[in-house]
Amino acid sequence: MSSSEPSTSRAQPFNRQAQHDAKRTAILSEAARLFNGKGSRATTLQDIAASLGLTKTSLYYYVRTKEELIYQCYLATLQRQHQALDELEARTGVPVERVVGFLKRQFDQWQDARSGRDVHLAALLEIASLNDEHRAAIEGAYIDLFRRLRGYLRDGMADGSLRDGDSTSMTRAIIGSLDWVFHWLHSVPEDDAAAAAEQAADLLLHGLYAGPGCYHSAIGQADVDKGVTSSGFDRDEQNRLKQEAFYKAGTWLFNKKGFNGASLDEIAEYLNVSKGAFYYHIRNKEDLLYNCYSHSLAIVERVYREADRAGSTGIEKIDYASRRTFLIQNSDLGPLIRYNTITALPTDRRLEVLARTDAANNHFLDFLAQGVADGSIRAVDPLVARNLLAGAINASMDISLWRRVDDIDDAARDYFDVFFNGLLPREPAPATD
Repeated sequence: MSSSEPSTSRAQPFNRQAQHDAKRTAILSEAARLFNGKGSRATTLQDIAASLGLTKTSLYYYVRTKEELIYQCYLATLQRQHQALDELEARTGVPVERVVGFLKRQFDQWQDARSGRDVHLAALLEIASLNDEHRAAIEGAYIDLFRRLRGYLRDGMADGSLRDGDSTSMTRAIIGSLDWVFHWLHSVPEDDAAAAAEQAADLLLHGLYAGPGCYHSAIGQADVDKGVTSSGFDRDEQNRLKQEAFYKAGTWLFNKKGFNGASLDEIAEYLNVSKGAFYYHIRNKEDLLYNCYSHSLAIVERVYREADRAGSTGIEKIDYASRRTFLIQNSDLGPLIRYNTITALPTDRRLEVLARTDAANNHFLDFLAQGVADGSIRAVDPLVARNLLAGAINASMDISLWRRVDDIDDAARDYFDVFFNGLLPREPAPATD
């Protein structure tokens, strides 16, 4: 063999570090697949080892606990996201191409994993339940990703290639809209996944609004002080009010700490009630989580009914429903449960909640069809539009952690602006006398 002949391929089977890295990558990929499908709570280390044909002892050589494995999976996801941005920055300096390229990469990566061309990446669902050190590391990498994407928007606004807007709100909405791709893209046939990515990019660039100029709501503020009462409870009023207090407190804690990090004792202490009184109404943590979803869905269903009466056009109804939900998420009326905890439910309850969620979100499809018919909305892919907006709504909680909020309804308008008007500069509205 000449000195110039490459020896990498021949040496690879004997390279222990390469073998170790390959096995670790396979473990993280399989763990991510199971966490995304079954949830981290229902997935054991034994499940992961058995799926890979390993012994549990062999798995322990790479990771000691499930907490450590979840952390490593999340870290791998964010490393790949940053790698995607590195590649985009090397390929193009055009801000809009970087943003759209990142969006399409979310669809491509999921499709490549589904078809076996790439590894699975874990959806970042249970960051809140990680220990302090791991949570800080993941949140730091996530914030760095957020800042890089926001930088692209700001660059485009500065050079005039993108429409002016609140870059922080836009970035949060865009990332939130993509967080739920892993949930709904599996229902899209493999041959249609690329078309779904194109439709998502079209919506991001041009928005829903069919008219010239920018859409500005013609309906009034979705008043945050307007009462919202859950429907569908058959118990007497006193018990209903107590249960709603439990569900609101549970929702707040699950959103903050995740399912694994939330404690029923902590919820009882937060409400200043005895454990006996608490357990009289709540059997266990799983039941509480399920009822938190039911409570939130009852509110969302009511919001859609309100939206149907509040707006006269399809885009006004979508506008009202989006802003109203945003206000509930960020006020004392909420919060609504974030779907980051959905995999903590057992399969039958999870499917029930997701079916009810889809049924509620189908009101959006009705509003969209009405808007296309009345000329207020462009012809867009309805399922892609519904799922992107649903993901953004799910991520809208605690907007004050991301930006200053002087007026909550103005913050809602800023947040959803990208979905109504898109990123690109719009044709000016005709001048009026």
